Amino acid sequence: MALLGVVPLLTTGCSDGDSWVEVAPSAGWPAQYADAANSSYTPTTGAADLEFAWTRSVKGELGAAVALNSINELAANAQTPAGCSLMLWENDNNGRQRWCTRLIQGGGFGGPLLDGFNNVYVGQPGTILSYPTTQWIRWRSQVIGMPQTPRLLGNGQLLVVTHLGQVLVFDAHRGTVDGNPVDLVSDLDPRDSQRGLADCGPARSGCPVAAAPAFSTASHMIVLGVWQPGAPAATLVGLRYQPGQNPLLARAWTSDAVTDGVLGAPVLSADGNTVYVNGRDQQLWALDAADGTVKWTAPLGFLAQTPPTVAPDGLIIAGGGPGAALVAFRDGGDRGEQVWRDDDTEPLTTAGRAGDVAYTVVRDGPDDRGGLALAVFDPEDGRGINRYPLPEATGFPVGVSIGADRRVVAATSDGQVYSFAPA
Repeated sequence: MALLGVVPLLTTGCSDGDSWVEVAPSAGWPAQYADAANSSYTPTTGAADLEFAWTRSVKGELGAAVALNSINELAANAQTPAGCSLMLWENDNNGRQRWCTRLIQGGGFGGPLLDGFNNVYVGQPGTILSYPTTQWIRWRSQVIGMPQTPRLLGNGQLLVVTHLGQVLVFDAHRGTVDGNPVDLVSDLDPRDSQRGLADCGPARSGCPVAAAPAFSTASHMIVLGVWQPGAPAATLVGLRYQPGQNPLLARAWTSDAVTDGVLGAPVLSADGNTVYVNGRDQQLWALDAADGTVKWTAPLGFLAQTPPTVAPDGLIIAGGGPGAALVAFRDGGDRGEQVWRDDDTEPLTTAGRAGDVAYTVVRDGPDDRGGLALAVFDPEDGRGINRYPLPEATGFPVGVSIGADRRVVAATSDGQVYSFAPA
């Protein structure tokens, strides 16, 4: 009888659910701009004091920031003259290479994505691929165009948007298409996935979707910039993700409110109700994610070429670029309220924020020297905390990534990767 009494306890302690095998983003910095919302924010407690750990080169070029998983691995999608281009390194072991493989070149602006099982998702012109913890391909599937940085939607599904405007949802485990593909640009040629690739980096009209989409797990909204052929500028498009429904993806709205055109990837608020995006008119725009109507605009006084950083409490740090200033706003509902501004600091990248510490890459010294440094600052008041030179850095910075272990990684377009550890 005592033994029989144990059986119900064992039964109730088990579950027939399979949520543990559902794919989720890796802890840390799983893709460029951190999460699917492009927030460039992580709740990890950032380190104000750092020490230089290591640097190495991808022996080519980089067009996107590196991704970091929870076991201190670093993924980079490089453009190299020969040899490997997709690389996985050990961030806590002097950048030691775990494995590498070569992809079709031309899509360096599309960064890799790391999931909680340490699988890698990355695109090459005409294909989306997934790799397990080794370099052997887990699955691959054809697409039209070059995939921007992929996004995990939940429910075991992967969002892929190509530079030619094809939008697909894949089963992240199997690599099969779920639901209905959406073509945002007409007359796509499935035989020409390399058309317009050269226009993606500088965000010119030949590249219809020049930046990664933003997705909110809270509102299930997908927002991206689309430059339609013949249009004067890039507009915003909102899609609704409807898990378990038909259609799986539904067009929600198109907005040309940003009359001079949007620039860079859009960012969604923590509640998924607001879209923040830079305009070519040197303003920061806030739009309603449900219908694309304008909530407010705020003048920047410079052209922000990278997306803003958006914290859950509504503090927004404007994007960076040549001639930019370090400036922060708070969303006041119907207006953007400037909180602080530092015109003496020139952020060249989107700031990466970890709790109450933020990081960006700035110029270090006179312009003619071309030096770069990793700047640490307080996001609440803009106060500079520390500055660490990037030794012999060349090219322009492509972003900052923050690991779950508080390590900070910066990379440049010339393929140099710099890693800093908490001091």
